[in-house]
Amino acid sequence: MNFKTLLVHVDTSRQATTRINLAAQMAIDHDAHLIGTAMTGISRIVFQDNPLRPPDPVLMHHVEALRDHAREALRQFEAIAHQAGVASVESRLVDDDPAAGMSRQTRYADLAVIGQFDPDDPVPGLMSDFPASVLMQSAHPVLIVPFASQRIQPFSRILIGWDASLTATRAVTRALPLLKNASMVDVVVFNASAQDEAHGEVPGSDLALYLARHGVPVNVMSHRTDIDIGDALLSLCADQGSDLLVMGGYGHTRFREILLGGATRTVLESMTLPVLMAH
Repeated sequence: MNFKTLLVHVDTSRQATTRINLAAQMAIDHDAHLIGTAMTGISRIVFQDNPLRPPDPVLMHHVEALRDHAREALRQFEAIAHQAGVASVESRLVDDDPAAGMSRQTRYADLAVIGQFDPDDPVPGLMSDFPASVLMQSAHPVLIVPFASQRIQPFSRILIGWDASLTATRAVTRALPLLKNASMVDVVVFNASAQDEAHGEVPGSDLALYLARHGVPVNVMSHRTDIDIGDALLSLCADQGSDLLVMGGYGHTRFREILLGGATRTVLESMTLPVLMAH
């Protein structure tokens, strides 16, 4: 599988330029179509309330102001993408809140690039659970860019957090186009003895053989840790000089609340490098 359609969330946050540049470079590397999507922040339910009733002029004035804001973000996206040399570029303006709008768009892309929530840079309509909402509602993987990152670099050293789960498997298989281009892929298994039924005789070896058949250079590590797995993953990424973390994203929704697994929540809150997750 190759990436043929990449989707990037576009807004006016200070992180947007880094996120768009990364998506643009990936589109060039994989000869992919790049779609920039900006949401107005107005839920589409507002427009479905009563189609026979004339639109409220005050509401529509507010909507147009939000659309102008989104159009400005898309103009920035187009300028960055064209300057980078992306061959196939598309802009989409969507009347919806960011999480719902982006989640629907991910159904038609191989990978979605979004940003970590930045509490110090509020964006209209963007809630703190935006990354988690998109992850939980997407049928495809998401690449989350930390708000503190300003560097765009190739993913030459990648770390896979492996627990032999379905979500981790989805993340690895969807990340294959990136793994194949890496100079080294580290596979780490934490606390393998606590989940003997999930691994073979040598934890991580089955995945290493699978990846090796795809031409991926693999190094397998098995560690014991007493700290939160998310913290352990991020610490190991720093030690290994990793450019990208690949892992499964755990969680579910209940009464409009997103309940995340501990490692997923920790990484989404504290990430220091881009993270590719699949649910």
